[in-house]
Amino acid sequence: MNILVTGASSGVGFEAVLELLLSGKHKVIALARSQDKLERLAEIAAGLNPDCILYPIAFDIVHDDYHDLLQFINTHFDNRIDILINNAGVLVNKPFAQLLETDFVEMLQSNFIGHVRIIQSLFHLMPQGAHILNIGSMGGYQGSAKFPGLAAYSASKAALHNLTECLAQEFIEQGIKVNCLALGSAQTEMLEKAFPGYESPVMAFEMGKYIADFAVTGHRFFNGKVLPVAVSTP
Repeated sequence: MNILVTGASSGVGFEAVLELLLSGKHKVIALARSQDKLERLAEIAAGLNPDCILYPIAFDIVHDDYHDLLQFINTHFDNRIDILINNAGVLVNKPFAQLLETDFVEMLQSNFIGHVRIIQSLFHLMPQGAHILNIGSMGGYQGSAKFPGLAAYSASKAALHNLTECLAQEFIEQGIKVNCLALGSAQTEMLEKAFPGYESPVMAFEMGKYIADFAVTGHRFFNGKVLPVAVSTP
């Protein structure tokens, strides 16, 4: 399948790309803002599977123009995306009283608006049976435990969760399924930023494997669902 993953330069996105490439059944476009980290991803992927087809592209889903990306997809993916994994995101950890309006804007742009932009740009390339998988957070999951300092981040993820439910209805006629995994803790740089010193019982590669497997098979069983994926709090 033709798969595009955002936020692929580190953490669970990085690991999900590697997992998808291990089988040799998929071609993957990996997007992230860091060219250096993408080059490292390509090196590791080639070491795990020398025959893998990976296109690492430095791209900002919020600010960059999508024209060249669409041209690339047309050339290398025959103008078809079977799976879109929206994993890109950033985190601000700051007490509510200290949060600036620009902090909320940054969170909404990176964790919500960027995903809106890429879905609007790519959904017309997705055939019946395609899957859009948004990567949310337990911080934005209704009824879950909340933590001081993460108000802006959690609110932006809650918006992504709601978008998932709305788009599942919007895309019924096109046959595109849309789901969201609300992740709990996994041992990543983002977790360290949110909870310094905390050690998660789930490693990044384990969560990356789960994301990859769900992206390929989950839409056979779910549509419009925001599914909590957590074994601990945080």
